[in-house]
Amino acid sequence: MASGSGSGTGSTGSLFSPTNATGGFVMSEIRLRKTPLWRHVKVLQTHGADGGNTKSECLYCGSIIPGSYSRVKAHLFKEQGKGTGICTQATPEMVAQFHAEEDAAKSVAQDSSPRSVPMPVHIPVTHIQLGDLLPERGRSNQELQSFHNKFRQMADSLIARMFYTGGIPFNLARNPNYRASYNFVANHDMGGYVPPGVNKLRTTLLQQEKQNVEKLLEPLKKIWGAKGVTIASDGWSDAQRRPLINFIAVTENGPMFLKCENNEGKVKSKEYIADLLIQVIETIGPKNVVQVIIDNAANCKAAGLIVEAKYSNIFWSPCVVHTLNLALKNICAPKNNENQNMELQFISDAAGDALQIKNYIMNHGMRLSMFNEFSKLKFLAIADTRFASVIVMLKRFLLLKNSLVRMVTSDKWSAYKEDDQQKARFVRDKLLDEDWWYQVKYIIEFTEPIYSMLRAADTDKACLHLIYEMWDSMIEKVKSIILNKEGLGPLDTSSFFSTIDDILQQRWLKSSTPLHCLAHSLNPRYYCQQWLSEVPGRIPPHEDGEISEERNAYFKKFFPIADDLRKIKKQFADYSLNRGVFATPDMIEDRAHFDPLQWWGTYGARTPELKELAFKLLGQPASSSCCERNWSTYGFIHSLRRNKLTPEHAEDLIYVHNNLRLLLRCTDDYLTGPSKMWDVGADEHETFDGISVLQGAELTLDEPEFEVMMIEDEAASAE
Repeated sequence: MASGSGSGTGSTGSLFSPTNATGGFVMSEIRLRKTPLWRHVKVLQTHGADGGNTKSECLYCGSIIPGSYSRVKAHLFKEQGKGTGICTQATPEMVAQFHAEEDAAKSVAQDSSPRSVPMPVHIPVTHIQLGDLLPERGRSNQELQSFHNKFRQMADSLIARMFYTGGIPFNLARNPNYRASYNFVANHDMGGYVPPGVNKLRTTLLQQEKQNVEKLLEPLKKIWGAKGVTIASDGWSDAQRRPLINFIAVTENGPMFLKCENNEGKVKSKEYIADLLIQVIETIGPKNVVQVIIDNAANCKAAGLIVEAKYSNIFWSPCVVHTLNLALKNICAPKNNENQNMELQFISDAAGDALQIKNYIMNHGMRLSMFNEFSKLKFLAIADTRFASVIVMLKRFLLLKNSLVRMVTSDKWSAYKEDDQQKARFVRDKLLDEDWWYQVKYIIEFTEPIYSMLRAADTDKACLHLIYEMWDSMIEKVKSIILNKEGLGPLDTSSFFSTIDDILQQRWLKSSTPLHCLAHSLNPRYYCQQWLSEVPGRIPPHEDGEISEERNAYFKKFFPIADDLRKIKKQFADYSLNRGVFATPDMIEDRAHFDPLQWWGTYGARTPELKELAFKLLGQPASSSCCERNWSTYGFIHSLRRNKLTPEHAEDLIYVHNNLRLLLRCTDDYLTGPSKMWDVGADEHETFDGISVLQGAELTLDEPEFEVMMIEDEAASAE
């Protein structure tokens, strides 16, 4: 490069050249790679008349910047007190870009520095020469493969080192984005690629990803009007014990995270909760919302009723999963009812014994060590607030039975005398008591229909129209199991079943809504002879008094104009009686074979009002499960302060974090392959524990089964 004229020549000649039309100096490309922010100023002189500072002019605000590169950087970064003014024209996005350019330059400089990074002993970095990187022509395929294997091992070692030094959970390796990022770089010619730095990650890239997520969510928003929206909400506490409420919009096509509200220092009154719900409803559009699903607590129910009073087309629905969980709690830990206490005492006793056994083993190091020798599966430390916590614990005990029995009958168990021997004898005697195991098995058997329904409803998929029938079938199955166990016939009475039935019926009365009944009524399958004949005594929805009463209550609320109400009732009458436009043989036959939405899409055109209602109700969930998923989101929020994010960027990060996870759950790869169920409880694992260790996890209902599945996969791989 030509030298500058006059006093500008000399040692700086390789750095500056007055080649631009305005007479300013241009920085060399080599220099720009290390100090990229020179691109954003015009260098007026390389030093002053007295041999002093360089002088530059900002290309954005026109300010004169005296001094070296550090002054230019302070000006563009808007840093006060650095001997120069700040750029008044630089927007936050521009400042973020300046930071990103500086970070990238630093990364390149670090990567190109002549420092040696020690590699694992089996691949010494000093043994790989330039000739190894560029094999000579004529080398065998075997030699080339050997070189490729070395490079793969080096890459694996560097990636592993990132996990080890950063304390990153190993489960990150199952994240589909982790795999996709490396695959993309490997499959494209990206020599010299440098990963983004801290500032770029938390500013420019975050904004880009938010825009990308919004585009991905656009198809969900477009169907809100036609398919209807459920607003699901539930409360949490984060790592700092701050009370939080998150709001998710659920449609037939999947859930969408809306926002998370920090309620710290606020009274969660019915008015406060109702105001939050109303804000979300107005954001989505009141005409698009079908129901709000929130907790069954009294203040939440009262808030739901406020919403119902404000919007004639929106109903409050209690979470069915919460309802079933409360029923299980009443069964496993009865309170304030002497008759129930007598009938159900053996359940709470068995659960208490199991908890005592688990705590004894977990809290004594030597006993826990003995247990680990006999079992790959671990005990589950399940929070009392989790769904079906007692049943999940007892199911795990049944899986561990053989291991526990082998442990307490081993020589090590009897030889160890350093702890409470009375408790040790209690544990041994209880685990060798077949009557106790019989009770555990019986509890699991008769609660299995309840547990199964809880699992079926624990989804963000459409199941509102199935709840009424599922509840009836669940009670019948519980009755059948209990009567068979007691040696009774279907017409006999059982005081134990009567107690269970009372609990289940009371919970249904507190949680059933007109929405359940109308959605049930709009499922064509429940009118076909095939379904009616499956169980003796079944009747179609329009002949059921309770369902008809609740359905008509919905019609009256949803259609306040008399003519509209009369019209929808006539359409429903023809639909339920197979009359008028619904009387063709194909329509009647296909009720048994078509998915409900398919049936309405095929045959509902002549009754558009009823069809529109069916499309909205048959696509709704029945629980707030999408709010319950264990994403460790609020541990993630806890780290936002450490990451020094502004409140706006923090909100964007939560939005992107949640919606990317929700979108990935809707992909086919979520249930198969190396990324199968990659986010189920995984972020809560200790950093260096394997996926099979779920101690201390607050579980979803899938996780105990997922753990067993993973252990079986590991065993199969070992073979």
